[in-house]
Amino acid sequence: MKKIGFLSFGHWSPSPQSGTRSAQDTLLQSIDLAVAAEELGADGAYFRVHHFARQLASPFPLLAAIGARTTKIEIGTGVIDMRYENPLYMAEDAGAADLISRGRLQLGISRGSPEQVIEGWRYFGYQPEEGQSDADMGRRHAEVFLDVLKGEGFAKPNPRPMFPNPPGLLRLEPHSEGLRERIWWGSGSNATAVWAAQQGMNLQSSTLKDDETGEAFHVQQAKQIRAYREAWKDAGHSRTPRVSVSRSIFAIVNDMDRAYFGQSKDQDSIGFIDENTRAIFGRSYAAEPDRLIEELKRDEAIAEADTLLLTVPNQLGVAYNAHVIEAILTHVAPALGWR
Repeated sequence: MKKIGFLSFGHWSPSPQSGTRSAQDTLLQSIDLAVAAEELGADGAYFRVHHFARQLASPFPLLAAIGARTTKIEIGTGVIDMRYENPLYMAEDAGAADLISRGRLQLGISRGSPEQVIEGWRYFGYQPEEGQSDADMGRRHAEVFLDVLKGEGFAKPNPRPMFPNPPGLLRLEPHSEGLRERIWWGSGSNATAVWAAQQGMNLQSSTLKDDETGEAFHVQQAKQIRAYREAWKDAGHSRTPRVSVSRSIFAIVNDMDRAYFGQSKDQDSIGFIDENTRAIFGRSYAAEPDRLIEELKRDEAIAEADTLLLTVPNQLGVAYNAHVIEAILTHVAPALGWR
């Protein structure tokens, strides 16, 4: 059995060919798609966060709105770039959104990926400490965020406060119990997957990672997951961690599917996400259900994961994306034992 959700980048474009032509369209359609996915029986609605781009950016208003409109589906991110975040303010926003959703938040965070502008985090008021990189800064912000989510008091109270305080040091409010165990780290390498395990975070592995061995993407990703689980065991955590992988998967069941995805590439590709990092990008899957089932059986990383996030082409509109999700849930997942 696997949890199956969708992951949306929330793209929008004023182009007449786009079904999502403004930021408002993206936000409102994201809410509607989450509602539709819950009705179809999907397990999760996840959203990417990109700054300075015509995509979804600040996630918490959206997550809170979805939490108020739904009752069962998990609501998450994949991922929030921690280089841009004030971890204390973020903890307050996350606590509020989690309480509104009654404990359904699943927050994916990370050091981030190359962005639309040069060192965009500087415009948000952040810069690495002397001798550290922006990746170090992102991990430091993450550690502070994880610490305050524990709900322990750390701030000295004012002896003459406006309102009465509880005894002892004060914590951030609102605090949502259990949210600390529902934080995921988006990892692009084996080393950061091990670090995530040591920190007690769940693991998100996307459709790209550092090309560390030259093997097929799904093989490298499966090894990353195994390294993570071994590090989790070594760290002595008491709970069982969760692991998600993302995939572009389209079951071709009608002519519209064939027109959109009949020519999708079916092999991994190699590229560079910055000057020094060679990355491998996982293939897309698009085929009639019977063939799709056989191809997915050979994906080692999907087999290792407990959660699968289906990347959706959000600019094709809510109705079509609901169809994409339903086709996987109906025609593919049962045959693979995911449902």
